[in-house]
Amino acid sequence: MLSDDVPPPHRPTQAQRLRVSLQRWLGFVALLGLVLVATVALPELGSWGVRPLEIRGLAGLATAPLLHADAGHLFSNAVALVVLGTLVGTVYPLSASRLVLAAWIGAGAFTWLLGRPSVHLGASGLVHGLFFALFTLAVLRRDRHAVVAAFVAILLFGGMLLTVLPHELRVSWEMHAGGALAGIVAGVVWRRRDPPPARAPYSWEIEEADARALEDAKAVEADTYEPARPGDVPVLWERPARDEARGTVLPFRRPGSADDPPR
Repeated sequence: MLSDDVPPPHRPTQAQRLRVSLQRWLGFVALLGLVLVATVALPELGSWGVRPLEIRGLAGLATAPLLHADAGHLFSNAVALVVLGTLVGTVYPLSASRLVLAAWIGAGAFTWLLGRPSVHLGASGLVHGLFFALFTLAVLRRDRHAVVAAFVAILLFGGMLLTVLPHELRVSWEMHAGGALAGIVAGVVWRRRDPPPARAPYSWEIEEADARALEDAKAVEADTYEPARPGDVPVLWERPARDEARGTVLPFRRPGSADDPPR
């Protein structure tokens, strides 16, 4: 049983989430660099990409984003991975891992089903999944942080809106399209998992709240210091009935009576 003096659980601030997310994605890019070095030493590792409609190609769903053809291929994905991954981890801390996993697996699954006969590898599917997830979440949520994150993504990598279509022979547009589709679906499914950030109230909202508080204070004061309204008013006097003797209020003497003094 917890005592009342135990502090509430620590909730990291947005700056702390930004720093942690940036460190994680930089570490992931460093891991990709190590895998590239291992691929140069062991060229057979390059065959562990996605092979469409082949049973052994299913392993590429897990390994393809880790493999790259050369340093240029890795660098083209590394910058986008760090920027987009950091945005996702900062703005959507609760659903970030799900968005990454959906883009990772979704890009490979789409390519395995519909890709050209070849070995598809690289993290470009993951990159497109993160980009389209940010775009979809901004359209659906429309809070300030979501819109700013999507604006930064579009400003830096807006060309991804077109690279989901075939444009170069050696570029796996299937990985791009699969990641984009997975990012859109993941954004729709988990759009409410992260609560919207608290916003500062507008001036008129503050004025309305102050007015309501003043009215409530007046009502409490009236209930405290004013007596309660009586249910009925007691009868203080009733007119007697006509048949009752009313008595003599002032005696009047008749003219010419013995009691009438001479003039």
